Amino acid sequence: MVYKLYSPVRIWHVFQVLLTLYLLIRKRDRFLLFSPLGPARLVDTITSLGASFIKLAQVLATRNDFFPSEYLNALKMLHDELPAMSQTTMQHVFERAFKTNPFVKFNTTPIASASIGQVHEAWLDDGVKVAVKLRREGIERQVKADIRILTAFNQLFRPLFSHYTKHSIEAVIVEFSSMILKEVSLNHERANLIKFSQTYAHMGVRFPCTYEELSCDDALVMRFEEGFRFDDRRSLEACGIDIYPIIDTLVSFYTEQMLVKGYFHADPHPGNLLISKEGQLILLDFGMVKRVPNETRVAIIELIKAANEQDYERYVNASKRLGTVAYDAPVSELAEFTESMFEIFNNDTLDSASMQELAFEVLEKTRNLPFKLPQEAIYILRVSAIIEGLGTTYIENFNGIKDILPILQKNIPRALGAKESILETLIDEFRQFPLDIKAFRDSIYKISEENLSVELSKRQLEVLEKRLAAKVSSVSITLGLMLGAIFLVNYDKHYEDFALLLFGAGALRLFFLRSKR
Repeated sequence: MVYKLYSPVRIWHVFQVLLTLYLLIRKRDRFLLFSPLGPARLVDTITSLGASFIKLAQVLATRNDFFPSEYLNALKMLHDELPAMSQTTMQHVFERAFKTNPFVKFNTTPIASASIGQVHEAWLDDGVKVAVKLRREGIERQVKADIRILTAFNQLFRPLFSHYTKHSIEAVIVEFSSMILKEVSLNHERANLIKFSQTYAHMGVRFPCTYEELSCDDALVMRFEEGFRFDDRRSLEACGIDIYPIIDTLVSFYTEQMLVKGYFHADPHPGNLLISKEGQLILLDFGMVKRVPNETRVAIIELIKAANEQDYERYVNASKRLGTVAYDAPVSELAEFTESMFEIFNNDTLDSASMQELAFEVLEKTRNLPFKLPQEAIYILRVSAIIEGLGTTYIENFNGIKDILPILQKNIPRALGAKESILETLIDEFRQFPLDIKAFRDSIYKISEENLSVELSKRQLEVLEKRLAAKVSSVSITLGLMLGAIFLVNYDKHYEDFALLLFGAGALRLFFLRSKR
């Protein structure tokens, strides 16, 4: 089993995939004797590697600034679908999960088979139809092995990247590794589903009920939900279902998740979103559920307000707080880029394909700008891209700026903590007032005692760390040259000329370092 997890063929395929991704990000045609895989072969290789790399590629496919359009389009077509387990393997997992068979009927042919598990139809003794998700045999060991291989190769390629790109890639790997380890636990998915059902019971969205007494880490038993896939336009139209209120419900639901509650379903692809014959939205598969830190929520809200008002400088500043733009990035240059993108997406005469083509042209000119991908923003961006993709299925030229933001704007007061009524808000502010007075007095006292401390944000610390590292590196090289010269002279007088050259180079570097101050 260990040999299979770390087989030379598998490691070679991982190397090919990661090298291709890194070459594309770096805009290079080759590295030594190696060239990147073509889009179709890249997708085939990723599919053959299974769960970990399919999900990693799906996350990376949200980064328009990383990849050329032909690769992005290929990666977006990547589906988390794999052949089912053999009957023998499936039976082994089933018997481990259920000591005695609780079903009067169990369909051994799965209705869906993905990288983490497969879903079967079954019936309980009271005639209730249920969905039984069985975890794929050995998937946890496979995922842990893949993370080790991925981390090792990232260390190998790490020196090839700039400071910002390096941190973006590491953020993707760290976040991805954390998420997929949770996703392979069906106990974790069951806990997510229960909490989601309780938190969003008021949203008019249906969630499957779980049978906790029948579930374990290898099997999750849920009520079977009937409905049409979100993107099955023909069936929805045949049943006379009006999709527009459902899209509005979906956007409002995700606004509530990401901006108000800070707890969201991170994988809303069409297979996980069903629509019942009555026109109710049904959400499935709770393996990927994320929390949004409060500071991230506030930054997103600022982004929405700035986008809605087309305030480009404020949009860039909010992006810095979110962490998608480096803290020391030039505001004016980025504001110009943002304005160009807004003009494209606000142009009613363009279709989706033309919008994408123009956007890629603008992005091509900004490859060297210090964009980043913070760990907490990865799945937020991915969800936003998926929701926008679902909207384009039914609404021509549907895009985040023109269609989503006005709906989200209505929820900003609640997201910032405002109460449902003005009276509730006034009562809440009145209760808070004595605490605000005390905080103000404490601040005045600290200032008078010269004891006021200033706390730097994470983004500011990153900039200081980068600048300090650059300074230390320059000084280290200078000292190394000068100390090396002294060592050579003491070691052998015949090296005097070379030592003098080294010392002169060190002194020259020191002069330039001082002149830069």
